[in-house]
Amino acid sequence: MAKVRVPDAVALPEVSAKGWRAIFPPLQWLPRYQWRWLSADAIAGVTLAAYGIPVSLAYATLAGLPPQYGIYCYLAGGILYALFGSSRQLAIGPTSAISMLVGVTVADMAGGDPVRFASIAALTAILIAAMCLCAWIFRLSSLVNFISETILLGFKAGAALTIALTQLPKLFGVKGGGEQFFERITVLIGQLPDTQLVVLAFGIGVLALLLLGEKLLPGRPVALFVVVLSIVLLTVTPLRDMGFKVVGLLPRGLPEFHFPSLRVRDVDGIVSLAFACLLLSYVESVSAARAIAQKNGYEIDPRQELLGLGAANLASGLFQGYPVAGGLSQSSVNDKAGAQTPLALVFASIAIGLCLLFLTGLLTNLPNVVLAAIVLVAVKGLVDIRELRHVWRVSRYEFTVAMVAFAAVLLLGILKGVIFAVLASMLLLIRRAAHPHVAVLGRIPDTQRFSDVERHPDNEAIPGVLIFRVEASLLYFNTEHVRATILQRVHSDASPVKLVICDLSSSPAVDIAGARMLAALHVELEKEGRRLRIVGAHAGARDILRAEGLEEQTGDFGRRLSVNDVVQAFLDGDAAVPRVGDAAIATQPDQDGTA
Repeated sequence: MAKVRVPDAVALPEVSAKGWRAIFPPLQWLPRYQWRWLSADAIAGVTLAAYGIPVSLAYATLAGLPPQYGIYCYLAGGILYALFGSSRQLAIGPTSAISMLVGVTVADMAGGDPVRFASIAALTAILIAAMCLCAWIFRLSSLVNFISETILLGFKAGAALTIALTQLPKLFGVKGGGEQFFERITVLIGQLPDTQLVVLAFGIGVLALLLLGEKLLPGRPVALFVVVLSIVLLTVTPLRDMGFKVVGLLPRGLPEFHFPSLRVRDVDGIVSLAFACLLLSYVESVSAARAIAQKNGYEIDPRQELLGLGAANLASGLFQGYPVAGGLSQSSVNDKAGAQTPLALVFASIAIGLCLLFLTGLLTNLPNVVLAAIVLVAVKGLVDIRELRHVWRVSRYEFTVAMVAFAAVLLLGILKGVIFAVLASMLLLIRRAAHPHVAVLGRIPDTQRFSDVERHPDNEAIPGVLIFRVEASLLYFNTEHVRATILQRVHSDASPVKLVICDLSSSPAVDIAGARMLAALHVELEKEGRRLRIVGAHAGARDILRAEGLEEQTGDFGRRLSVNDVVQAFLDGDAAVPRVGDAAIATQPDQDGTA
């Protein structure tokens, strides 16, 4: 379907909103809605529906639910997101990673009961909505920024392989089986002699069409064309009798409003499942929304996205769906089709509703191998080889972290892999904070400035002086590392160190433990006949240091004092390095402009 271009439909102007206008975004964009955008939103909505229907059918089977449940997710989730989301083009629906996470986790909880399975999946979506509301109230949207992108890079690659392996048996026309990744590989290899060659050839042809369509017709509903073509072939030819499994007759009509009969306390492990789904859906949704918003020249509100995502999941859970998120692929389809506002999602839901009312009978002969091929092509985008190569070149340590997350998903499964990724991100953050880089400084030739000698070996060392700079805040959990690093360097220096200068210009904050560590370091160095001086401390840090008596012990560290001042005084033979007066102003600009 051709993209509708609206040349004059530029980005809506940003306005500050308060009260209900902030909580309910349509109050911001509806008064400024232009009628010429209506056709663009309508066509984008129909295009999104054409893309979303076959994809949602495939994702629902991946989640272990009847195919129509995926359509219910698009139908209900999109409307509620349009009312509360801040993105103008983000499309809400089931995603591959969340579908797989629900499928492999709920299967153990349901005990083989399909009704219980559906209830747990819906209850998970409602629980996510409650978590989103709590996170919105307590302004926790920034917490997901602590999850490392490197961790997510490895997690997504592992999730893609796990998802792909669940679909390969359908491609070969065999049953498959197994619980863990490597067990599934073993089972699949054992079943290869039973491969249905006609099904395999058909599946490879479908994959080729989808890949060609993705390359030659980006943003177009190629999957819908493939679905229609495959249904026609199985209807008018004898192919259906050659080992093909089909979707079967889908129930006609709109989903009923239905609150799950289960309660959270009735299902062990549902809270951790909902939390993992929330992390995945929020990170994926905000990332996609930001990418498209940047392209279209506006900004999203990450906190408001919690309300939008929560509302979408609430609607999905109450209308027989399961957890949903905003995906980049479907959002790109919506954007490229010309969507101007969230009204496109409403049109998409209307189109999907009409299909559920009148066209479900046409999907009876849809082969399962086609749905498997759609999933395989969709998860291909989760493996970012280019970014992995970039991380390998830039930082072997970060690459190792990504590979640990990758292996965790393969060995532990999707749910435990998500939890492991979160814990690994937290541990990575703590490790970096607890082991900050302590740079040893040397004079830049022909200047009065100093920088890291490790990065610039041509810097001039000052005989008898060790200058170090802590490149992080000096806090209770990293003080021992900093102290040990300094003493090790003092005792290993080729020439006897008489003066140690601590440059705190790269330390935004110093807590009481940090100040007391410097005081203890001063005492230790003084016993060895050495002197400690402190320079470059910021205003808040100076207050803490002075309160702990450091200025009386080590000497003046006011804002006018520079590293060069202390070094020059030492070279001039003044070991005490008295307070620096107005003469030093010319050599050291204010660190922060405050006393």
